[in-house]
Amino acid sequence: MKKATSFDIAYLAGVSQSTVSRALRNSPLVNQETREKVQKIAKELNYKVDKNASNLRSQHSDTLALLLFEDPTDDGSAINPFFLSMLGSITRACADRGYDLLVSFQQASNDWHADFEDSNKADGLILLGYGDYVDFAEKLTKLSAQGTHYVRWGVGEDQLKGSAIGCDNFAGGKEITQHVLKQGRKKLAFLGTASSHAPEFFDRYKGHCAALKEYGINADNKLQINALYTEEAGYDAAKKLLDSGVEFDAICAACDLIAVGAMRALKEHGLSIPENVAVAGFDDIAVANFTSPPLSTVKQDTKRAGELLVEALLDMIAGKAVESRLIEPQLIVRQSC
Repeated sequence: MKKATSFDIAYLAGVSQSTVSRALRNSPLVNQETREKVQKIAKELNYKVDKNASNLRSQHSDTLALLLFEDPTDDGSAINPFFLSMLGSITRACADRGYDLLVSFQQASNDWHADFEDSNKADGLILLGYGDYVDFAEKLTKLSAQGTHYVRWGVGEDQLKGSAIGCDNFAGGKEITQHVLKQGRKKLAFLGTASSHAPEFFDRYKGHCAALKEYGINADNKLQINALYTEEAGYDAAKKLLDSGVEFDAICAACDLIAVGAMRALKEHGLSIPENVAVAGFDDIAVANFTSPPLSTVKQDTKRAGELLVEALLDMIAGKAVESRLIEPQLIVRQSC
């Protein structure tokens, strides 16, 4: 039998060939009834879309690239656990819009983007994680200069071009600190890098300081210890805090992994949580509910984040104006404070 073509489907469906192409891509430009009719006929004819030919005609790959920053992890995955749930959400959002998702790691070379949009492997980039934000900003400048379509998870720095979807880190940092203060704690330490090199952590620290100020407490520089992203960093920061001899009755960590590491250091030092020291995190990764005791934290809506990242990138590819957006955080109270 002759291999079915899109023109055969168009004839049987009573629509144009271009409408068939759009319907098979689940384009919102075609109404649902027509899409279902075209797709039913295509299935009956055992029709398969030749993506290579389609991409050559349209100069679109119908693929998005998700580029992750390689983080140091205990399990060797090099993926921050926070991004794993977002990865699932992004994958679903792409599938719902008829797009494939290509997942890879960000590269350190100057032409790290070359294998994606420039080579027509992907129509745009989603960037998760960044390491040192000062270095990352230079790469974003290069991407913007060459006209690459990209959207990133994180903060919307005014000096940076491009669109960002992120959490309201200031509000989250303030809310979790307020909760700790309401438990009667007076001497709160903050574990997490507070500088432009880690702007999300810095915003959480600013929210932390704002909450302290509302309670008439001045932020003490001795109670802020730099740490980045990992359990080991949290453990080392808590050990440094304990060795310093400065008094504290609570720890607000810039992320859950730092909090988990800090909890281990406190227990090794013979301190009970929360009786001696209350501990709070940020992110609500899966392990937060299984620490001992379960960790109070701030939840970032990763499902909504993934949907917004894909939506923003596809709008950008379509030539629409895209603005940065913040997602409201949610306080999650458990037994650690």
